[in-house]
Amino acid sequence: MAVTVTEDEGHLRKFQKELNAGIVALVLLATLAEAREPLYGYQIAKQLQQDEVENAVMKQGTLYPVLRSLSASGLLDSYVEPSVSGPPRRYYTITAAGRAVLGQWKDAWVTTRDFVNTILKDKGQPS
Repeated sequence: MAVTVTEDEGHLRKFQKELNAGIVALVLLATLAEAREPLYGYQIAKQLQQDEVENAVMKQGTLYPVLRSLSASGLLDSYVEPSVSGPPRRYYTITAAGRAVLGQWKDAWVTTRDFVNTILKDKGQPS
């Protein structure tokens, strides 16, 4: 039996996907900026999972393409190390450029969040 997605569910999924695109990059930079040592993808996913609330925004599989993109953009450095318990692991650290961009993105996030909350509140929606 096929699962039917209502039109409203489809709109919500599309909205959530678009919203998550930038948020994942922001959260990854922030997580790596706070890290005391290089982290590999699974460690990052587990750390974020601990901070999750119900209805998680990020899935583990979505982290890896964003990590690669941030690394390709020069915002993260990475290196591979062999692992005794499985395949080699790619470790990530934030670069100086990544820290600068993180500061800009935090400011943009706060401005955007405040704007949206103001609009929603003005329209009688809970903030």
